[in-house]
Amino acid sequence: MKAEKARINDIPQIHKLVNYFADKGEMLPRALSEFYENIRDLFVVRDGEQLVACAALHIFWSDLAEVRAVAVVEAMQDQGAGALLIQACLEEAGSLGIETIFCLTYRPDFFERFGFHQVDKNELPRKVWGECLRCPKFPDCDEVALIYKLESSR
Repeated sequence: MKAEKARINDIPQIHKLVNYFADKGEMLPRALSEFYENIRDLFVVRDGEQLVACAALHIFWSDLAEVRAVAVVEAMQDQGAGALLIQACLEEAGSLGIETIFCLTYRPDFFERFGFHQVDKNELPRKVWGECLRCPKFPDCDEVALIYKLESSR
């Protein structure tokens, strides 16, 4: 298995995978159009020809990006696909010179394994909360905010 950039024909599978977990209340639901519009953000992991995991690195500003839409099919969890995706996102952030990566999650322990650490949500810039208006839990967010700081590469 390896993480690679998503292809256009991956989008329906990514949409189905993310919204499967969204229906369970584990992540924010996303429209099919959002995945097409942001395909350059997306990474996938395949097991043979089957897409088994996805994640995105979404850039907010020159020094800030979010790891989002991290989803792994249940049968493949705890087999390294998620780790491959997080590493790919962090490597891309580093290659772009982005120093701070954040995520909002219900599984902080997963992200802490990679060096993310918990912060108060209020420490994040207001700009990152634009999508929250679409969340069924807004304004009572119960996700955990974490950040990761890369060494300056500028």
